[in-house]
Amino acid sequence: MRSSASSAMKAAGLLVLLAVLASVYAKKSGDVTELQIGVKFKPKTCDVQAHKGDKIKVHYRGKLTDGTVFDSSFERGDPIEFELGSGQVIPGWDQGLLGACVGEKRKLKIPSKLGYGDNGSPPKIPGMLS
Repeated sequence: MRSSASSAMKAAGLLVLLAVLASVYAKKSGDVTELQIGVKFKPKTCDVQAHKGDKIKVHYRGKLTDGTVFDSSFERGDPIEFELGSGQVIPGWDQGLLGACVGEKRKLKIPSKLGYGDNGSPPKIPGMLS
């Protein structure tokens, strides 16, 4: 059961504002095979955490393994908003943002199977790199 603070924030429409650095990794020996979640910043207090079904808003910078930025909400000045766990974004995000606090910053290393898969998302994301 969620806290009343979480329910109130969900009703207000904005639950989480995060900065996410999402990296995508190739399917090669030694590369990331499972989702890795690195917490870069966590607020001193975490009264509200992101749960499946919550509507969240996220700023992000997506990078390929070579460091090439393929997308950035920071550059557009427009964070993405979606329902967590609903499949509106890649599975690596749906899984990697669960439990995040309002204001938390995470770095997600997302393997191909939880990213864009074997086909990628041409032309910016080649196949087998996400």
